[in-house]
Amino acid sequence: MDKNFQEEEFTQIIKFTPPLHKQRHQFVKDLVEKYKPKKVADLGCADCSLLRMLKFCSCIEVLAGLDICASVMKEKMHTLAPLPVDYLQPSERTLTVTLHHGSVAHKDPCMLGFDLVTCIELIEHLEESELKKFPEVVFGFMAPSVVVISTPNSEFNPLLPGVMLYRHPDHKFEWNQAQFQSWALETARCYDYSVEFTGVGRPPTGMEKVGFCTQIGVFVRRYPQTGESVQSEKPTEAVYKTVFKTVYPSLKEEKYLQNAVISEVIFTAQIIKHRLMSKREEYGDDPERKSKFQLSMDCFSNYLGKLVVDKNMEPFVSGNEAYIPLTTIFSFPKVNRLCGTFEKLCKLIAGKVTLSSDGSAVMFNIEHENEEN
Repeated sequence: MDKNFQEEEFTQIIKFTPPLHKQRHQFVKDLVEKYKPKKVADLGCADCSLLRMLKFCSCIEVLAGLDICASVMKEKMHTLAPLPVDYLQPSERTLTVTLHHGSVAHKDPCMLGFDLVTCIELIEHLEESELKKFPEVVFGFMAPSVVVISTPNSEFNPLLPGVMLYRHPDHKFEWNQAQFQSWALETARCYDYSVEFTGVGRPPTGMEKVGFCTQIGVFVRRYPQTGESVQSEKPTEAVYKTVFKTVYPSLKEEKYLQNAVISEVIFTAQIIKHRLMSKREEYGDDPERKSKFQLSMDCFSNYLGKLVVDKNMEPFVSGNEAYIPLTTIFSFPKVNRLCGTFEKLCKLIAGKVTLSSDGSAVMFNIEHENEEN
């Protein structure tokens, strides 16, 4: 929650590359890569910058942010909304992003079930009464598999020009390494977590004892929490106010899957048709050169993977119509992956793509192409 501009002032003497806030975010991203959580909550999300980065992590399906200051979230929440490209090329995963206005000292059922909870530069902003409630809310009630907490290391402050007492006027305290580790170890012991200590922002050479500029504790729950224990503590009423929610388009939704399949079927059929017409013009109806044409089709199939072709899968021309068998199209890896089964392919394109009378092939009228040739 520290302002970036304040960190930039410190770089007159100590320059962090990348900037310290980016190192913290990268640390969280690396944790996500390690633990592959599906549901992540960022407590003290402020301007949502960490959430904006995490939404690109393919393993995450649910992102939630919580902050006591609604105005800061509202100013930046539009940056979490889907972009036009997200609708044009929907992801194969689902992703829901929600922002809540509330305090980390209060319990709300909307924060249950998360795999990873991040508290980046948060605890030093808490009043003493809030800090006392914080462990029970996060470790006792929410009880995620992993919690990461970062906070300033006060031992580093003398190296930062302009810092008199605390790094930010809203900080209620700043702990040294021993104080943070003592609090973290006691918290871990009370709630059956292990904790490892690290940090970002290395001290100058020869001053390693000072420790990292930002100290970090990574808590991992020792034993799975049962659903019954969560349910027994669940409050009957919500206390947070939802200020933003968006659901990204996903191929798991049939309307987006159908659009993607139709586009891919037409694209694939058009390329096969173009190849068919080119070879038809080159070889004509000469039966002796038919094997060469078939070999050419096999070479073309390398575009999306080797295509196994039998007589029932050969594209052909009859009169002014070109026919591309659905079995051929289904053999292409991307179409196959999108649909899963041939029956689903037929269902998704029914009434949306021009098919032959028996429904076995995509059909194109090539009269205008003949006229051009």
